[in-house]
Amino acid sequence: MNNTATGGDTLSETEKEGTGVETEQSGESSTESQDKKKRMFSKELRCMMYGFGDDQNPYTESVDLLDDLVMEFITEMTHKAMEVGRRGKVQVEDIVFLIRKDSRKYSRVRDLLTMNEELKKARKAFDEAIY
Repeated sequence: MNNTATGGDTLSETEKEGTGVETEQSGESSTESQDKKKRMFSKELRCMMYGFGDDQNPYTESVDLLDDLVMEFITEMTHKAMEVGRRGKVQVEDIVFLIRKDSRKYSRVRDLLTMNEELKKARKAFDEAIY
């Protein structure tokens, strides 16, 4: 492609984005910006991987892959939950409804919700005992 007045070959801005060539405006390539993507669960995933038998310091690529999978799962479940029940609002019951056929997830969610209620009651009783 001939983009300069002198006849030299250069890449357009859109071509630069696709190749990872550094752009003048942003100062970083698109592959660098993808690498700098905020990883929400990397610390927790590293601990979980270690707990399930991986190395204490697992490969960054493995953690990043799992983080992508977790974020994809959460995003899909959230979108589905927004379509179920009241449109545009996610409620606990919507998530429970979506996972009702997966017995392992369903029982784990029920256990966590029960534990959460017990903790709320214990905190309330503790706060009332202080005052």
